[in-house]
Amino acid sequence: MFKKVGIILFVFTLIMVATIYLGSKQEIKEVNYQEGTPIGEIPSEKESLVSLVFELAEKGQAWDIPFIVGESDIQDVHELWGTSEKMNERSAKIYEDYLSKNATIGHFSNLVFDIRSSSPEIQQIRLDDIEKHKGEADEIRAYQDDQVKQIILVFNVTSTHQLKWVFPKPTESIPNPAVDHISVFTEVKEEVSTDIAAMKEMSLEEKVGQMIFAGIEGTSLSKESKLLISNDKVGGIILFKDNLEDVHQSVSLLNEMKEESAKNKFPLFLGVDQEGGRVSRLPELIQLPTNQEIGKINDSSLSYNIGNLLGKELNSFGFNLDFAPVLDINSNAKNPVIGDRSFGSTANIVSNLGIQTMKGIKNQHVIPVVKHFPGHGDTAVDSHKELPIIQKRLEDLQALELIPFKDAIDNGADVVMVGHILLPKIDPTFPSSMSYELITNILRNKLQFEGVVITDDMTMGAILDNYKIGEAAVEAVKAGNDIVLIAHDYVNIKEAIESILLAVNEGQISEERINASVERILLLKEKYKLSNKRVDGVNIEELNQTIVQTLGR
Repeated sequence: MFKKVGIILFVFTLIMVATIYLGSKQEIKEVNYQEGTPIGEIPSEKESLVSLVFELAEKGQAWDIPFIVGESDIQDVHELWGTSEKMNERSAKIYEDYLSKNATIGHFSNLVFDIRSSSPEIQQIRLDDIEKHKGEADEIRAYQDDQVKQIILVFNVTSTHQLKWVFPKPTESIPNPAVDHISVFTEVKEEVSTDIAAMKEMSLEEKVGQMIFAGIEGTSLSKESKLLISNDKVGGIILFKDNLEDVHQSVSLLNEMKEESAKNKFPLFLGVDQEGGRVSRLPELIQLPTNQEIGKINDSSLSYNIGNLLGKELNSFGFNLDFAPVLDINSNAKNPVIGDRSFGSTANIVSNLGIQTMKGIKNQHVIPVVKHFPGHGDTAVDSHKELPIIQKRLEDLQALELIPFKDAIDNGADVVMVGHILLPKIDPTFPSSMSYELITNILRNKLQFEGVVITDDMTMGAILDNYKIGEAAVEAVKAGNDIVLIAHDYVNIKEAIESILLAVNEGQISEERINASVERILLLKEKYKLSNKRVDGVNIEELNQTIVQTLGR
């Protein structure tokens, strides 16, 4: 690990190097160069900086950033710079933006492997400054998306380190563009997950089981509930208020499930709707304020602390997944289901506060689930009872409802829950939870979400009043969901499992499609180190005292 003393020494060294560089400006003007040196070969200020950048890159360092690729740990970054302003998570590789530092830090398994600098000094350098000073790059790449067109000059500065200069693509009007940013990069080994390796040995029944998140009846494990875990090997269990009478019984039930799951290859997702406010399932805890109340205060640090509290609550009881935060924008005053569960009526407030709550939950190593994609805030009916219909086009959603979800994805959202909403102008046939257009084309392709997608409860009236549960489960998988949530009735769960298996055997769903979902599920379980470790008890007084202190009551 990159030690604090090392950081201090490096910062001191960097200051000295910078001082020498800045001092070189005066020296260039005053020093008499050897006779015979052509005036055109006298080093310029930019050339001096370019040389320093290359020298630092050879050591795994980037200009003005006190960390080393391949050596520094992300904890070192957090200790020195605090939490990042923005996080972008792509599979296991995570990029954190420190806008005030003009830096982005890429890390994998906690090890820093990519350091990017867009400092003002770096952005003074132009394309021809690199070509004059270093000649041809070892490799020239091109990158293009909806926002940018770039060229990347790649220099292999050592056998393990690369220096990349990233420029806007030259044009006729700007043939010599300035640097956008540099990247000092080292390869990191992406070891094959033991869980993913084990997937090759799984039967189709086991794979489909992982794609089911089931609800159970009662306050202890019934014979049917045990069968769901040990025989059907469902991937997760959701509990509701009816399952949780008091602290002692709740912990006992969770420990029972873990004991039953211990014989399986993979631990269970153990989830609950603990949003705060009126949607709070855990017993004997002081109720947290509603999101609406938090939105009125509009304090990012409070939202983070609330998320942190939610994570602590779940950890204490033995849960590992929270169906929160709500990212719906409360834009319809007649909405019967969202209301005070939303942080507010604007995308900015919902996005900022929702993401902070998500980060707080993650800080306690609990999986947050952002919901209800593509946005349940403008509905006039309750999807628990009937299917809401929203007459909006994709452009309308992009202007409002999708903003918090896109921001959450860019900040490392692990799981997105899809609601039951019919949007006829986007998909006239299926509600969002069963829509290929909304899940695969929009959520996956347009918003570039690579994590786990789960349906809202498929036993709600919005679905069961219009489809058979087996048919709905099959269409949900075809649409791109990784997990189908079936919160009520053993017969519904069994029918959904059997229908998905039949659809695979008949060729309606390919096993490759199943494998893609199971891989995402197992990677998430491994990322959060899910286990069957028992919880001995909950110090409810201490938890409640922490809540009081956080809320300032």
